Amino acid sequence: MKKTSLFKIFSILVIFALALVGCSAGGSKTNNESSDNKQQKIVKKDGKDITIAVAADFTTMDPYDTNDTLSYSVQKTMLQGLIGFDKDMKVVPVLAEEYSSNDEATEFTFKLRKGITFHDGTPFNAEAVKVNLDRATNPNSTLIRSSLFSVIKETVVVDEYTVKVILSEPFGAMINTFAHPAAMMISPKAIAEYGDNVAQHPVGTGPYVFKDWQPGDHLTVVKNSDYWNATGNEVDSITFKPTPENGNRIAMLQAGDADLIYPVPTESIDSIKGKEGIIVENDPSIVVYYLSMNTMKKPFDDVRVRQAINYAINKDAFIGVVHNGYASPLKSVIAPNTQFYSEQKGYDFDLEKAKKLMAEAGYADGFTTTLWGSNSSSTMKAMEFLQQQLAQINIKVKIESMESGTLADKIWNVQTPEEAEIELYYGGWSPSTGDADWGIRPLLGGANSFPPSSYNTAYYNNEEVNQLIGDALKTADSSERGKIYAKIQEKIWKDAPWAFLAVTDTTYGHKNYLKGAFVLPDGSLNVDQMKIVQ
Repeated sequence: MKKTSLFKIFSILVIFALALVGCSAGGSKTNNESSDNKQQKIVKKDGKDITIAVAADFTTMDPYDTNDTLSYSVQKTMLQGLIGFDKDMKVVPVLAEEYSSNDEATEFTFKLRKGITFHDGTPFNAEAVKVNLDRATNPNSTLIRSSLFSVIKETVVVDEYTVKVILSEPFGAMINTFAHPAAMMISPKAIAEYGDNVAQHPVGTGPYVFKDWQPGDHLTVVKNSDYWNATGNEVDSITFKPTPENGNRIAMLQAGDADLIYPVPTESIDSIKGKEGIIVENDPSIVVYYLSMNTMKKPFDDVRVRQAINYAINKDAFIGVVHNGYASPLKSVIAPNTQFYSEQKGYDFDLEKAKKLMAEAGYADGFTTTLWGSNSSSTMKAMEFLQQQLAQINIKVKIESMESGTLADKIWNVQTPEEAEIELYYGGWSPSTGDADWGIRPLLGGANSFPPSSYNTAYYNNEEVNQLIGDALKTADSSERGKIYAKIQEKIWKDAPWAFLAVTDTTYGHKNYLKGAFVLPDGSLNVDQMKIVQ
């Protein structure tokens, strides 16, 4: 067994955090507080109750049945995992203080912290971990995130504070999977008492305790006075307010009805930062946006057409028009802050090259195709931009924007690739494990990732890439995995199943008396260290 303190694992599980600088449309705007922000007088805050306005409602408070980052943001105030991520998406210890793995990456043993209890008084120990993982791996489970844990064969209680997880096959990305918020621990007592309704009764070990939830209106948590890792947090309660309309969210922050809003629409950033005690923060994320092309349909089965589309799109202009400069060009299939990122070269805007490739493929006169996407204003803006760009090489794009439920039905309710109507699709992805595996395999991992099983809307199926993805999961050796993922990214880049567009920034705004809150690169909010400064 090779044994490693989680404090030492940083050298093994390094996530390559590259600084993205520059204020042009082609690069992410830097997040150094303006002189206006620094010179602002701290505004007055009455009381210690915080309101956070967010862009949508929450779906569930059960991490094992959650498929959206926003719900995870709220859950993380109450629930915690064995390990987690810091603000740079580096793996850090949480409820476990140490772990060991065998060389084959088939067994992982966790040494747990002692003296921790759930909010209902239930002890946190190895048995509690087993209850949670057994629930996630139950073959009859209908939990959305069960697939993340399907490789777990058995969870064994070694002693009161030691648990061993045995896998059915090697899985080198397992430690990052355990850091995913889907692996947060719920009180076994709550699971037994509430069953499926535990989604409305979250009981964890975190700094805040669930108070109440009125869907569509608010969710409130209150300070855990017995928190095991207390850091002098001065906040007594946090109320999350779903506020879908961008203008309303901005108005709440300006008026002081919200202390923090997340996200800040990029078109409003310059107009509010540095005013009325408002600080706007932005940092590069690991959220990638792309245009997928169904590689099993003509003309997208021709790599020259796919490469031509990449050359025909001005990525700098896309970032300026669609994201107001708060993004950076996507230089691989994953973002720089994702573990094992490898930057690729090429696909700079070049219309002549694009037209030449189209002619070589027999499409000098172009063709007509259909682009699917959601009906949100930002997605519509992106699709209209892409429509205009592709018209330059005689590709006539018909836009079909759909409500999210309708779009999901059309994409996922297919049983064979032949049934798929999709041609072009505009979307985004955040690999919340922080690892290249979850940034690549669900989206481009061959036939096993075709809808409805996973998210491969490009129907990309390259046997060499499939083999390399499998090889990368058979070892826990960081160096070896890095080499393999570099090959995978190079191959996918050349095959161009996507038009590689942008890595967006995370954006959030807060009053200047609020310190310590931040948004992780995966787009999730962290308020563990939030304080009020007067």
